[in-house]
Amino acid sequence: MSMITPDWPAPPNVVAGTTTKTMPDGVLPRELQYLNQVHGTTVVPIAQVREAAAPVDADAVTGNRPGDHCAVRTADCLPILFCARDGSEIAAAHGGWRGVLAGIVENTVDALATDAADLLVWLGPAISQKAFEVGAEVHQAFVAGDPVAAACFAPNERGRWQADLYGLARQRLHKCGVRAIYGGNWCTFTDAATFWSYRRDATAARMVSFIHLK
Repeated sequence: MSMITPDWPAPPNVVAGTTTKTMPDGVLPRELQYLNQVHGTTVVPIAQVREAAAPVDADAVTGNRPGDHCAVRTADCLPILFCARDGSEIAAAHGGWRGVLAGIVENTVDALATDAADLLVWLGPAISQKAFEVGAEVHQAFVAGDPVAAACFAPNERGRWQADLYGLARQRLHKCGVRAIYGGNWCTFTDAATFWSYRRDATAARMVSFIHLK
C-alpha cells in the first residue's frame, strides 16, 4: 500500500492522503511545506509557512485558496485532516497526546471560518489503544480536565493505562460541534509492514498526511 486515501465525502476540489512505508519517493506534491511540530497548540495559515525563512513552530496549518497544501508528519501521533463541506478551506493538525490535551483540536476548529457543523474531519493512522500505554499522570490530566475522557482509558495489569488517542480526539471534536468524523481504524505500532512507529522502532521516519485545495 503506497497511499491511504481518506474515506470521507470531501468535495471534488479537496485532495488528501497519508503516505506509508512503501510509498516511492517523488509521489508527494512538491509544494508541500512542513511545520516544526512541537506538541503545542499553535495554528498558522499556510501563507505564513510559505513566507517564513525557517520552519514555523506550530502543530496545525490552515489554507483557503486554490493551490494551498497543508501537511503534518507523524509516526504514532494522530494526523487530523479538516475540510469545509463546500470546499472553501482545509487544515491539517498534529495530534499527539500532549497537543490533544492542551487544545490543538479546539484551536484548529476555531481557526477555520467554517462552522463546526459544516466541517468534515478525517483521523489518519495513529497508535491504537491496545498499543498505547501511558502513566497515571496522563490519565489524571485528561480526566481532571473532562471526566468524560475516562471512557478513553483502560487499566492494564502493570498498573498503567491504555489510552485511546482516536477516542480522545473524537470527544473533543464532538464538544466543538463537529459531527462528520471519519477514519481512525489503524494502528501504526502493530502494523509494521505499513507504518513507521516511533514507539516500536525509535525511528526518525514519518508518514506525511496532507490535504490540498485544487
